[in-house]
Amino acid sequence: MRVIPEKITEAVAYIKSRYSTPSEIGIVLGSGLGNFVSEMNVEKEIPYTEIPHFPVSTVEGHSGRLIFGQIGHKHIVVMAGRLHFYEGHAATEVAFPIRVMKLLGVHTLLLSNAAGGVNAAFAVGDLMIITDHISLATVNPLIGKNEDAFGPRFPDMSEPYAKTLIRKGKAIAGQLDIPVKEGVYFGVTGPTFETRAEYKMILALGGDAVGMSTVQEVIVAAHAGIQVFGISVITDLGIREEDNIITHEEVLEAASAAEPKLTALFKALVKAI
Repeated sequence: MRVIPEKITEAVAYIKSRYSTPSEIGIVLGSGLGNFVSEMNVEKEIPYTEIPHFPVSTVEGHSGRLIFGQIGHKHIVVMAGRLHFYEGHAATEVAFPIRVMKLLGVHTLLLSNAAGGVNAAFAVGDLMIITDHISLATVNPLIGKNEDAFGPRFPDMSEPYAKTLIRKGKAIAGQLDIPVKEGVYFGVTGPTFETRAEYKMILALGGDAVGMSTVQEVIVAAHAGIQVFGISVITDLGIREEDNIITHEEVLEAASAAEPKLTALFKALVKAI
């Protein structure tokens, strides 16, 4: 018998005592993208602070609630506020909610984030469907004892973002007349924005956008057999000639401006899964 870690089982037991309907799809909302929940039929909200062992988000733009409900006939659970390594959470803590989602019934995970554009063809406000990622600059959340109840010691990462979901996302974007880019997301620890030299290195290594989240969640999702679709809102540009002083407030503002497009895309994608 494969034993699930006690902290995860306690968190799941508490959530099920408050809301017992299994969730099919999990959604993680990035910086400034919390209004997606206005498009769903909300049935229950549980603050992270009430869930045993659940790490708490501390960043502006991340409210810190699990929100349960429906879009169409699909039962979903939304993380309104994600966790970041730079907040002081261990990599395993950043991944904790994804494993909780797995035990709540989630088989598909939709992720959004705010990212810096590295590809010179990108502009602020663009949506980039993530086709792959580079995680060499972050801590792998699977380091340590393998949790056999969730997946193998050496999980395959050749397709962390499901090609079937990418095709659906692109088709839906076309139907909604929402322009989308595609590219590779380069994960870093943060909390500093990148130097000019680091942007150039990321571009040389194959990154199209860079951000401080997502890859640890995706690694754990892949480990647990959850299909993933990810999308970045390009909120600032790293490769440009003029001075590029970046603030978190500007990131939130750009993410908020792109939110209606992302919300429409996610809503339609949930219905299509």
